[in-house]
Amino acid sequence: MPQTQVVFYREDDGTVPLLEWLDALPRPAVVKCRVKLDRLKELGHELRRPEGDYLRDGIYELRVRLGRVNYRMLYFFYQDIAAVVSHGVVKEQRVPPKDIDRAIIAKDRFGKDPSRHTHQET
Repeated sequence: MPQTQVVFYREDDGTVPLLEWLDALPRPAVVKCRVKLDRLKELGHELRRPEGDYLRDGIYELRVRLGRVNYRMLYFFYQDIAAVVSHGVVKEQRVPPKDIDRAIIAKDRFGKDPSRHTHQET
């Protein structure tokens, strides 16, 4: 199975929310989140629970647990790309609907101009 290209969503102002969020996390959490991103690259659409799950409206979550903290990275698929659009620390069992709604807006923006909203790590 070919690897899935994983990119990070870039805002209109050039910021990359996921990278800013990762920079603020403790090192062990960053390491685990990076492992999940690698798993998404490796498995793409085949990624399943407990590592990933479908939420709604084309939005998926990558799930990371470290101690009692749940870290979530929201993403969507665009053609053969997985675009990681947002992030969060979730104390509840579910991602808040407002976070999913924001991811849907970002997904729509990405679909209109993918090159403008793509940050690809080297």
